[in-house]
Amino acid sequence: MDDFLRLSADTARFTHGAPRAFTFGADGRLLWFLRSTGPTDPFDSLWVLDTATGTETRLADPRALCPEPGVLPDAERRLRERIRLVAAGIGSYALSGDGRRAVFALYGRLYGVSYEGAGGPAAAPEEIPAAGPAVDPRPNADGSRTAYVSGDALHLAPGGRVSPADGARWGLAEFAAAEELGRARGHWWSPDGIRLLAARVDEAALQRRWFADPAHPELPAEDFAYPEAGGPNAQVQLWVLGPGEEPVRLDWDAGAYPYVSDAGWETAEEILLTVQDRLQQTVLLLSADPATGRTRELSRTTHPQWVDPMVPGTPARLPDGRMLTAADTPGGTARALAVDGELLTGEDLQVRRVAGLHEGGLLIEAGQRDPSEQQVLLLDPVTGKPAPLADGPGVHTVLASAGSLLLTSAGTDGIRRTVRTADGRAFTPRDLSQPLPHRVVPVLERVTEHGVPTALVLPRGHVPGRRLPVLVDAYGGPGHQDISAEPRRWQAKQWWADQGFAVVTVDNRGTPYVSPAFTHAMYRGFSRVTLEDQVAALHALGDRHPDLDLGRVGVRGWSYGGYLAAMAVLRRPDVFHAAAAGAAPTDFRHYDTAYTERYLGLPQEQPPSHDAYARDSLVPDAPKLTRPLLLVTGLADDNVHPSHTLRLSQALTDAGRPHQLLALPGVTHMTPGGTREKIMALELEFFRRELA
Repeated sequence: MDDFLRLSADTARFTHGAPRAFTFGADGRLLWFLRSTGPTDPFDSLWVLDTATGTETRLADPRALCPEPGVLPDAERRLRERIRLVAAGIGSYALSGDGRRAVFALYGRLYGVSYEGAGGPAAAPEEIPAAGPAVDPRPNADGSRTAYVSGDALHLAPGGRVSPADGARWGLAEFAAAEELGRARGHWWSPDGIRLLAARVDEAALQRRWFADPAHPELPAEDFAYPEAGGPNAQVQLWVLGPGEEPVRLDWDAGAYPYVSDAGWETAEEILLTVQDRLQQTVLLLSADPATGRTRELSRTTHPQWVDPMVPGTPARLPDGRMLTAADTPGGTARALAVDGELLTGEDLQVRRVAGLHEGGLLIEAGQRDPSEQQVLLLDPVTGKPAPLADGPGVHTVLASAGSLLLTSAGTDGIRRTVRTADGRAFTPRDLSQPLPHRVVPVLERVTEHGVPTALVLPRGHVPGRRLPVLVDAYGGPGHQDISAEPRRWQAKQWWADQGFAVVTVDNRGTPYVSPAFTHAMYRGFSRVTLEDQVAALHALGDRHPDLDLGRVGVRGWSYGGYLAAMAVLRRPDVFHAAAAGAAPTDFRHYDTAYTERYLGLPQEQPPSHDAYARDSLVPDAPKLTRPLLLVTGLADDNVHPSHTLRLSQALTDAGRPHQLLALPGVTHMTPGGTREKIMALELEFFRRELA
């Protein structure tokens, strides 16, 4: 590997040493976060910034607690995968209701640490006795008890097991919720810290997927329950568990609305939950009585295609009792907010998140200009009029509590974080990460009649008039935006450009943050819209930038981007001349229910003349391959199972079509530990050879 790839690998793509996972506690006085000690240290420690003194204190060092860390328990590893975590050490933590105590799991062991601050000494973390390898610990309101999951059971410390031994799994989110619906947790403390709301998950009807990892032959083969499109889902129930009380099951029509996309306590007397039908065309917000389990409908959102995932921070009840929900403006021109069903925002805002209340207004993150940017605004909850808090170029985010704000601004010149207290003081949490090696200024343009966002990165020092082979480096799938002003994601693209390529990225229709109508264009078919927009955008950029040599076009991608790359050379070899396809879902009949059925519908209900699954499968295209194709898969990938890549490879072999296959033992979907940089080095050799 060259210097850039080695640096990227050593620093986990320039993230080691950067503070993350911020949470305010103690009424905004304490700011908790995770950070390692420097740019090559992968072990995140738990820190707190005390705004009363401006001091940072390390409260828990994972290497001191576990000098010889072992293999991560399976449940903890899966949780890290779900939150896209590549760091070691303390992966996540949870605060007590008063924000003065944190608990966390570390290699299956439980720890807690308290902090009062105000100049006093920090307490040392203490190990919390657990029934076995533990995951997802959460303290109650005053930190006196901790709920956690071990095996398939929900436990309390102190207190022991609280869930029945009924063969189901308690206290964790099922695969569909964690991976596709935005719900990463499966148990919630009541505000008074006495009762628990817990998910009961029955996966007995699901198929099992197996892994035998050649990288770790000492470990037994692993299997897990997977909800494949058209097949059974996990059966999910919500129960209220209290000391000395009979468990109470929340009652809703789970047959019609099997997905629980959100849940939590509004007060000690009310639970709010959001449920969806299987095709996600109807979403109900329900109020539940924890004493009886009875529910009542507060709002209903429907869409003929699918209801977009809820805007984070919604639904929420405002101080005056009105209900804040997400909505679309007429015609799907903007993602908006509604109060009691009436639109609060209009077409001029693409609302992305509600951060809470601040100075009598709604604190929101939204797009006002180009989709690559995001602003922080204070919204009047009556008129909907926005006032800017952070609206310069770049991507701005906010965290708020009791008048304190953490503003993060990411742009061409890097990432800045500022804490502002209610009394006007300001602090900057230290960032110990590797400075970004490149200041990248991509050329951003909207092209075609659909206004598709595109980005072009050229080699540094490029001389106009010199023709360059083109590398399309894109994702293109639902739920992910490639073209963003966040600077870290452009570093690898600049490296590719400096190897002699014009690097093109296209956010085709179906990707988020342009408008709901733009996103919904992918309904009942991935392949047509994705490929149409990628080809049209590439030609439009070729017309505007004559240095792009459209006679030499490579395409690379991972996950849905791998699907795009393989599809490009199989179906449009006249446009794309070589492809490197990583972790590609080659046949969506073998992908998960919640994601696939949202866009394509149920496999068994496809009309023969318009079968979206058949149209979008790449396996039947295998005999058409005429261009060089490199297939890459991780043999420990539990998101896009390696069978997807192996199935296409077998079809290509049966058709007599030469191709290359790279199967990586021990590699998961997140390609940790410098694996992605090693793959990039191999891809570079491939493209240099095939596009020479």
